[in-house]
Amino acid sequence: MSFSFEPIGIIHSCYDQKFGIPRQAGLAPAAGAVLELLPPCNRPESVKGLEEFSHIWVVFVFHRNMKASWKPTVRPPRLGGNRRIGVFASRSGFRPNPIGMSAVELLQIRRQDQKLLLDLKGIDLLDGTPVLDVKPYIPYADSIDSAEAGFANKPPAATLTVEFTPQARQACRDLEKRTGEPVETAITQFLQYDPRPAYYDDRSKKHFGTVMFGMEIKWEVDDGRAVVVSIATK
Repeated sequence: MSFSFEPIGIIHSCYDQKFGIPRQAGLAPAAGAVLELLPPCNRPESVKGLEEFSHIWVVFVFHRNMKASWKPTVRPPRLGGNRRIGVFASRSGFRPNPIGMSAVELLQIRRQDQKLLLDLKGIDLLDGTPVLDVKPYIPYADSIDSAEAGFANKPPAATLTVEFTPQARQACRDLEKRTGEPVETAITQFLQYDPRPAYYDDRSKKHFGTVMFGMEIKWEVDDGRAVVVSIATK
C-alpha cells in the first residue's frame, strides 16, 4: 500500500539553512514565517473560521531529508547526542516517512494579490518547506496535563549568553527597518540554545555561521558566550 500527496502550501521562513533552526517549535517565539496556500487550497472558504484559533498544527515534509536513509535508532540532542533511542521515540527528521508536525502561533490570515497567506510565529521550519495539512490547535484535546514526556519532560535550558558586536547590532537594526521583523530577538533566541550538534566535540572551533533573513550570520562561541560578530549579505 502506498500513498501520494500534493502539498497544500509552502513555507516562506526566516531560516534559510537547517543549521540554526530551533529543535522544537516555540523555542524561538520571535521567529516568523508565512504559509502560502497553493491552488486549489488558496480559496478563502478553505480557512473560514480558522482565524478564531490562536495556534495551528502544521503537518509538513522534511524535504531536505528526502534522499537520506533512516535508521531504527537515533541520538537525540536532549540526551547529549551519545545515547541511542528508537526513531519513533524521537522527533528526528530522518524517518521512514519524512513527515513532521509543529504547533505554531497563527497571527493573521490575509490576502495579497491572488495569494492566501497565513502569518506564523514560533516556527521551526526551513524556508521552502512543503506543507501537507493545517489543523486548528485545540487546547483541551492537544494539551494533556498528566502526560509524561520521557527524556524531554522539561523545556531545554538556554546554555549560551548571546551578545552582539556594535557592528552586528547596527546591522540588526538596519535589517529590522527593511523587513519589520524582530531580527535581534530572533537571533538571540536561536543562539541561546546552542545550535551546534549535541555530539559536537571539536571545542577548538570557535567560529560558526548560518543564513537567516537572507543574510549570513556569523558568531563566535567561547566560555559560555555566543558573540554575533557580523550580519552581511550572503
